[in-house]
Amino acid sequence: MDLGLKDKKILITGSTKGIGFKIAEGFAKEGSIVYINGRTKEAVDKAIKELKQSVSNGTFLEAVGNVSTEEGISKLHKTIGEVDVLINNAGYFEPKSFFEITREDWSQMYETNVLSGARLTQIYLKGMIKRNWGRVIFVSSESAINIPVEMVHYGMSKTAQLSIARGSAELCKGTNVTVNSILPGPTLSEGVEEFIHSLAVSSGKSDKDMANDFIKENRPSSINQRFAKPEEVADVAVFIASEKASMINGSAVRVDGGVIKSI
Repeated sequence: MDLGLKDKKILITGSTKGIGFKIAEGFAKEGSIVYINGRTKEAVDKAIKELKQSVSNGTFLEAVGNVSTEEGISKLHKTIGEVDVLINNAGYFEPKSFFEITREDWSQMYETNVLSGARLTQIYLKGMIKRNWGRVIFVSSESAINIPVEMVHYGMSKTAQLSIARGSAELCKGTNVTVNSILPGPTLSEGVEEFIHSLAVSSGKSDKDMANDFIKENRPSSINQRFAKPEEVADVAVFIASEKASMINGSAVRVDGGVIKSI
């Protein structure tokens, strides 16, 4: 299936590892020009080297910058110019008791997970509308709807992403520009694997058993009853950015294995 993404310029924030890394890999396989973003040149160079091993003919370009800051966003835009597809993936999670979340914790979570994508969308969406083609995708989470009690501030940030995506989609009426969100369920990215490993060590279980137990105990509504692989989420992101998904707009698309228990 030709997804119509050949030679399209793609910016994926937070793409040196995890879901963002696999999204970059997916676009490269479609012949896109992919900008790899990370906070340091070392991290970006390492990711590009690894990506070239899996997609030898892929086109990967550096996009170094901390998108949680206005300075980093401005630097990024000046460096790479306009893009056809923006994937707002940069973000982090942090299990923490609600009563221990500080004002600084709330602010940092909001700056990184919410304002990074909001500002980049403000910057790039205008050009997409002017050129009458473009895609913006927010990598949100099922936690946007099922707020996790173990990290309420993370859930807050993911809910906010849905609001920004839906609101900015309204600006694209009558154009060939779409703005959507995807809602992954628990996904075995590097950060999650480290989290599961730490739980496994403290409980005396294997990583595999700990992962299975975590889903059963913390996401019992999951139909698939397992963690997603990063590439399973990436495949959905690439499709939504494609010509084949032109009628998906202003939507929050679930990639959660049935965790969200609604129709």
